[in-house]
Formats: sequence, C-alpha cells, structure tokens
Amino acid sequence: MVLEVALIDVIPGTEDEFVAAYGKARETLATTPGLQSVRMTRGVESPSRFVLLVEWDSVEAHEKNFRGTERFGVWRGLIGPYFAQPPHVEHFTDV
Repeated sequence: MVLEVALIDVIPGTEDEFVAAYGKARETLATTPGLQSVRMTRGVESPSRFVLLVEWDSVEAHEKNFRGTERFGVWRGLIGPYFAQPPHVEHFTDV
C-alpha cells in the first residue's frame, strides 16, 4: 500500500466552491481500481489549504488506473479551476 498526499492550495474566497466540486469529483476518484480509501481534509489555521489523502495498492495503480486515464481529466476539470497553484503530490509507504 502507498499513501498519496496532495497539498492543495485553492484561490482564497473559493473554498466553498472547491468543496462542492470535490463532492462531485470524489466518486470519479473513489471508484478507480486499485484505490483503497480517499479522504480530503481542510486546514484550520489555513482554510484555503486542503490535504488529499489517498491509499493505493501501488504507485502504479495511481499512475496507470487514474492519472493515465480519462478519470483524471474529469477529476481535474471539476476541481482544477479552484487551484491557486498546481498541487504538490508525493507518495509514502509505512515504516
């Protein structure tokens, strides 16, 4: 299992719209083969900052089953307009 961590900063003032768009986009991500769980969190001190946590079977499952498919285009089309900058994304494994 790998954990994808995406740090997402949205344009200040668009937080509610981003949350609504994520609600529509989540199903596209959540039904991807190889995905185990997905969770979005919001900053308390920085309410325009969100952290997406996705557990995948492998980095390959993320890259091949999601990023390399039409699913990613749908996902990005819904939530991307609210990004202040491109998200910072990394993969992690348990120690």
